[in-house]
Amino acid sequence: MQIISTVSAMQALRRNLTSSIGLVPTMGYLHEGHLSLVRRARCENDIVIVSIFVNPSQFGPNEDLGTYPRDLEHDLALLREAQVDYVFAPSNDELYPPRYQTWVELSELPQQLEGARRPGHFRGVTTIVSKLFHLTRPTRAYFGQKDAQQALILRRMVADLNFALQMIICPTVREAHGLAMSSRNNYLSAEERQGAGVLYQALQAAQSAYDAGERCAERLREIMRDVLAQEPLARPEYISAADLETLTEIPGLITGPALLSLAVPFAGKARLIDNIWLGTSPDTLPAL
Repeated sequence: MQIISTVSAMQALRRNLTSSIGLVPTMGYLHEGHLSLVRRARCENDIVIVSIFVNPSQFGPNEDLGTYPRDLEHDLALLREAQVDYVFAPSNDELYPPRYQTWVELSELPQQLEGARRPGHFRGVTTIVSKLFHLTRPTRAYFGQKDAQQALILRRMVADLNFALQMIICPTVREAHGLAMSSRNNYLSAEERQGAGVLYQALQAAQSAYDAGERCAERLREIMRDVLAQEPLARPEYISAADLETLTEIPGLITGPALLSLAVPFAGKARLIDNIWLGTSPDTLPAL
C-alpha cells in the first residue's frame, strides 16, 4: 500500500494507471461502515484508492472540526489489511492553498434537511468530492446510505457535471443495537450508544406502518416522534418524510419513493442522523 500526501504526486500516479479504479472518500477514523465500502470497491475494481481528509469547508463555525476524532496510524493499518492499493492523505494546504476561491454548489437539494440546518455544509462536501474526483478519476466511487442526502446530492453533481464515473451507494452498516455506524459515535459511552439505537427503532416502526399500508406522511412522522419520546436522551432536531427526488417534505400521502430521516442530538454529546428509503433502494434508482 502506498501513501500519497500531495496533489502533484496523486496526479502523477493517476497518469500511469490504466485499470479500473474504485475510490472511497473518507474523513478517517475508520470503522466497519467505511471498511464495507472498501471491501466492495476491492471486489469491483482492479485498483482501490481511499482518501483520508478531514475537510474543514464542510464544518460550520460552531461544529466539531477541532475535536473530530483522528487516528491515521490505525486507519492505515486497517486499510493495509483490507488490501487497499493507495491512500491519499493530503494536508489542508494541499487541497485549499492560499487564495483558494473556487466552490462547487448545487442550487436546490442542499436547501433541505441537513442543508437547512448546516448552511454551507454541502458546498464544502461537493467541492472537496469534485476535487477528489478530478484528482483520482475513478471508475466507481463508493458512499454510504447513512448519509443519504449527501449521496443524493453527489449523485446529482456527477450527472450535472458529466463526471465519467459510477456512483455506488452502499447499505448502512449498524452496531448490534441498530445505531448507524459513525465516527461521531465515539463521543458516546457504551450505555449511550445502546440508547441511541432508538433512532433506528423509530425508523423501523415507521417502515412497518408503511409496509402495512400507511401512506400518510404526517402519520409516519408521528410514529417516529412517539418512539423517540421514549428515550429521554434523544432530542430530535428534525423528523422528516420527504420526497426522495426533491428532498422536500411530503404534505399528504406518499405516492412515490420517499426518504424517512432523523437528526437527533443525543445526550448533549453527538448529533446523530439516520434514514431509511421507502419504495426504492440505492440499487434500483433510475439513471439521472
